[in-house]
Amino acid sequence: MTQRGRHRRQRRGKAVRAFLAGTALALTAAATMISASQATVGDDPGALKPLAVSADTAGLRLQENLVPQRTLDRLASAMGRPVGVRAVLDDADRSLRTGAGCRASERAALPVEPAATRAYCWSDVDTRGWQPGAVTTSGDADDDGHWGADRVILSGWSEDTGDAARPGLARVAFIDATDPQHLSYTWALLTVPVDGGRSYRGLPSAVSGMVWYQGKLLVTTADGLYVYDMHRVQRTSVAGTGVGRVRGGFAADGYRYALPAVGVYRTVGPGPRPAALSLDRSTAPDSLVASERVPADSERHTRLWRWAFSPDAGKAGLLATDSAGRAVAEEAYESRAAGVRGVLSYGAHWYLDRAVGSGTGHGTLWRQDTEDARAAACGTDDTRRCWSDGAGSLSYWEETGEVWSQSGKMLFALPLTSIDRAVG
Repeated sequence: MTQRGRHRRQRRGKAVRAFLAGTALALTAAATMISASQATVGDDPGALKPLAVSADTAGLRLQENLVPQRTLDRLASAMGRPVGVRAVLDDADRSLRTGAGCRASERAALPVEPAATRAYCWSDVDTRGWQPGAVTTSGDADDDGHWGADRVILSGWSEDTGDAARPGLARVAFIDATDPQHLSYTWALLTVPVDGGRSYRGLPSAVSGMVWYQGKLLVTTADGLYVYDMHRVQRTSVAGTGVGRVRGGFAADGYRYALPAVGVYRTVGPGPRPAALSLDRSTAPDSLVASERVPADSERHTRLWRWAFSPDAGKAGLLATDSAGRAVAEEAYESRAAGVRGVLSYGAHWYLDRAVGSGTGHGTLWRQDTEDARAAACGTDDTRRCWSDGAGSLSYWEETGEVWSQSGKMLFALPLTSIDRAVG
């Protein structure tokens, strides 16, 4: 699919950008302005500090563990032939509201500067008891921006149990975004095969990062970087709230689809673990970038990494590894920013979506490189707290030039060029 995408990319590019320019939402006035009581942020993280990288660098090595093929085959034999993304989209029975139909309290989560040009909100019924996590798109999956004939957005959510020691389930919304005026979706539960493929369990951890690259979906949790195969979505046969093999067949907490993990990467030895993720198509070849999770009120610095994808056609969408199955970061930096919830790298710049220390109010989107750091200003007091009200992941759809994110009940997009203009 990636090869076909490269042939289609130039044909579609100009038409897509013209269409988006004509249909962009005028949301500047809808965003809630920040009050003058917020002081100017004085914690400029400054320039990125390059870090030395070697095969022994703690925290920069990931061990690959793939699920045996016989385990996946046994599960598919019991559940039925796996399906692909198109089959899931055909079952989309829910819709997102466009920005104009969202309540003012929901739109308050949008960035103030730069303003979102497209925005959608989720229903209360579908999100009650769940926390929004990461976003990735078919712009990550294929460089022509499509998966087959479809434009698709994947939105990750984690169940809010109210108990950090007892994490809930994780699910992904498959969103058909081919028609930007009508986004429809349905859910799939993220699972992990157990008992040699005779059943599966839920993925009990908050989803902090997602990247859909070629046929694989990479998902970061506190337990590791899990890998899912987008060609191996399984239909469930029981609508009950159980997870895995139940009386009468297989269930996925009431959802019609389950995604079984096909592998996991875990950090070798002590050190930081990847949290936020994004794809960088400005490198040759494409690369995966990540940041660690450091509390917003911490004095500790945040580390950023870059890993290469495997050039092996048989490992499409997986990371490049050595003979021991270890992926070693190709590039690493240290940022003085803390509270980073989203990371994006493109060209010479890194973009860090940073939450405020109190956990309330708007965050800051910093653009950093090895020379300095910049953020957009807004309000009468020149505050830098202009980003979304609850930092989320960042995903760059290169074909359309848009950065996608989500905060609260809002899923939104805006041009990367508007971010660069806002930071000067």
